[in-house]
Amino acid sequence: MTPVTFNDNARVGGNSARRRGGTVAAIGGGTVGIGAIAVLLFSLFTGTDLTGSLGGQQAAGPGSGGEEIAACETGRDANSDDACRLAAASLNIDQFWAERLEGYREPQLVIVDQATGSSCGTASNSTGPFYCPPDETVFVDPTFFSILRAQYDTTAGPLAQLYVLAHEYGHHVQNLTGVFEQYPNNGSGPDSNGVRTELQADCYAGAWVAAAGDQVDENGTPYLQPPTQREITDALSAASAVGDDHIQAESGGVVNPESFTHGSSEQRTRWFDVGYDSGVNACDTFAVPAENL
Repeated sequence: MTPVTFNDNARVGGNSARRRGGTVAAIGGGTVGIGAIAVLLFSLFTGTDLTGSLGGQQAAGPGSGGEEIAACETGRDANSDDACRLAAASLNIDQFWAERLEGYREPQLVIVDQATGSSCGTASNSTGPFYCPPDETVFVDPTFFSILRAQYDTTAGPLAQLYVLAHEYGHHVQNLTGVFEQYPNNGSGPDSNGVRTELQADCYAGAWVAAAGDQVDENGTPYLQPPTQREITDALSAASAVGDDHIQAESGGVVNPESFTHGSSEQRTRWFDVGYDSGVNACDTFAVPAENL
């Protein structure tokens, strides 16, 4: 697969991402079966740690500080390293939202090294990427993508990784705009606030992908070359893989829409497309009747 390509000479060293952690978070002795992968996939977009049975050792309590991402100065660096790619993309996504949301403030991005604490619980490759509202921080352990590539039927390629990041930044936007307060958790189900919240974040991610080649560094050099159709297909595959129905089927259970918290595979890919085709203003999933969600 052709990777998402940062322009080699783009300047990405101004990112504020930090690497934090160091507590080992082994997963079941290093072997992840289908059931465990289903848990990991669920955690990928939920920010909910369902991995207590996977044997991970967890760090305790929120951490602070952290180190800069080493050797992450140019687009060439971002093309060759997952951690730098995520750190570089944070510049791109922040610029995207600063142009569209008055009063936007950047979240902190923490690149997790094995495991670290947050106000929302442990961040590790077991919990998957998540956004923690009290900390206004996105946590990502890049080794999570290696696990998916090695042991599950997904490429988890570069654009899929950045789609995950853009989805979590979408939750930050929801936090800033009061979505979490206006539409609090009201339980599970195909019409639940949780499903609508996640689909809106998918839509925001699609809107960012469509504009991913537009943001520029301090010299006017675009950070990214426009994504190819093949890369977009990979991102859509990732969205489909974390649909509630797909996760339930892969874990050997019965598909039960009344237990949905994030939406079906079809919904997640469709709302990505809505954002991609029409931009962030088309992403009000809370205004859509249940039958059209």
